[in-house]
Amino acid sequence: MNRKKVLISGGVVIAVLAATVAYVLRDPAPVGYFTSGEAADRFAGAYQEAMADMPVPDRTIDIRTGYGVVRVYHFSGGPGPPLLLLPGRASASPVWADNMPSLLRLCSVYTVDLLGEPGLSIQQRPIATPADHAQWLHEVVQALPEPEVYLFGLSFGGWNAMNLAVHRPEKIAGVILLDPILIFGDLSAGVIWRSIPVAVTWAPRSWRDDFASWTANDAPVKDVPVARMIEAGLQSYVVKLSAPTRPADDRLRAVTAPVLLLVAGKSRMHDAAEVAAKAQALLPHATVKTYPDASHAINGEHPDEIAADIATFLS
Repeated sequence: MNRKKVLISGGVVIAVLAATVAYVLRDPAPVGYFTSGEAADRFAGAYQEAMADMPVPDRTIDIRTGYGVVRVYHFSGGPGPPLLLLPGRASASPVWADNMPSLLRLCSVYTVDLLGEPGLSIQQRPIATPADHAQWLHEVVQALPEPEVYLFGLSFGGWNAMNLAVHRPEKIAGVILLDPILIFGDLSAGVIWRSIPVAVTWAPRSWRDDFASWTANDAPVKDVPVARMIEAGLQSYVVKLSAPTRPADDRLRAVTAPVLLLVAGKSRMHDAAEVAAKAQALLPHATVKTYPDASHAINGEHPDEIAADIATFLS
């Protein structure tokens, strides 16, 4: 098992709770921001170090939307239809390093730094509703040259992918969801309570590491570039996004794009069996598969199996 993804799974929920805390406390800043110039520089250095583990992109694109400028990378790959990869919260494009070799054998890949998150995208307007989240991503998809793309979202990125399919399905050929949160089930009580003490930027790193290890089913946290990038973002970036909410069942039933849902059977984010059953009930034509031994750090634990399932889905 690749343990370097442990901090990623913890960072997702910490960031969700941090966004909720920021909303409740009504920080007057309308958009996300780094707490200081030094903090921004520290994150930028960690980001570049983590990007060194990625293949070299053949294009770097900054797409201007009505909500800010979105950083997108393109990686040339196999002959299949292109994937647009959406990371979990606080993780940015380098979170996909373990998945890129097997995915690029299938097709070309775009990766996105989510707007309003630590990364190289720059939020310039409040993102306050699910429709706002969908609109900026829709504008990104519209700016891509391909007539259609497949969305591939991890955790909160999965929420973004399905939220886009609900609100603005144009150009979406299909949706791939990797242990997504807050679509087919609520966050577990355990993860909510455990994340509250570490949902603020001043929490010590040891608290976040302990929480991250718990979300990855007690795997040890490793100090690797992508983990250092996530830690720098959690410590120094204030998220000012509306917290994700579950789409209404009737909105999910109306989704017509093909869906592949890959569920982590031992995820502590939610009840995995409930998520799989709910998805199958709402989307009877979806392909739903559970990885019995996977934690929420599933993308680093099963990269080749994930790629094989995607290849079948794309074909």
